[in-house]
Amino acid sequence: MLSINPKEIEPAKLQGYLQSAVAPRPIAFASTLDENGTPNLSPFSFFNVFSSNPPILIFSPARRVRNNTVKHTLINVQNTKEVVINIVNYDIVQQMSLSSTEYPDGVNEFEKSGLTMVASDIVKPFRVAESPVQFECKVNDVIALGDQGGAGNLVICEVVKIHINEAVLDANGMIDQHKIDLVARMGANWYSRSNVGMFEVEKPLSTLGIGVDNVPQFVKESSIFNGNDLGKLGNIEAIPTEEEIAIFVKENFEIKGILSADDAQKQLKKAKEYLDNNEVLTAWKVLLAKQ
Repeated sequence: MLSINPKEIEPAKLQGYLQSAVAPRPIAFASTLDENGTPNLSPFSFFNVFSSNPPILIFSPARRVRNNTVKHTLINVQNTKEVVINIVNYDIVQQMSLSSTEYPDGVNEFEKSGLTMVASDIVKPFRVAESPVQFECKVNDVIALGDQGGAGNLVICEVVKIHINEAVLDANGMIDQHKIDLVARMGANWYSRSNVGMFEVEKPLSTLGIGVDNVPQFVKESSIFNGNDLGKLGNIEAIPTEEEIAIFVKENFEIKGILSADDAQKQLKKAKEYLDNNEVLTAWKVLLAKQ
């Protein structure tokens, strides 16, 4: 058996062991506002429910292991004492993952991830409309567990209002665990889907993804693509160039045929096929290809 003294191992490697062993973990999709009222949206898997009376949720935005800096969410909850914790199901997992990209301060992750802001009733931060359950919370306390990279910060949240999409309720008005289709984090790129089992989601690029706000409007308005598709399209560093697209079309007889037939729907469906196979750059080339 491998035995490890936590004090004798690099923090990044220790974090990997912990996250791979203590899993699956539910995801707190935390919506906050900075002092200027700019929205911020970020997921955290150090999260759970700890009390029902009073209703207390706790999540932990840990200090970054690589450089010991803190996340915007932590700064915001310390300053405003408010947060909305949105629950993540499979329908929004790709957009949730995209929102974890470390965009600069002031960038609205709702826009980058293509998710919808909905005004809360009691607190100021926005809710995620697509989330099946949304908890408006007041922050009772923030407890720092250390001052080095990897140290957690326990954000103790008291729920002041709950919003539940009626589509996930059963005949008795309770949450149906099959309908809600929750996802949870595991180690590395792995997630767990309560209805199915394990699946993989590539982490956002170390460089910035272009965001769903840069996906063409005709794609966002098409019923062929869902939120996860848009999340994949937004998680690329750069859109293919006209030269790259032209070479792709020249070498692909099927795409030439679709373009010659001037069948826009067939072109969109072909792009969807590539997305389903996680060939995102090829999907982009199909979407932007012209006769």
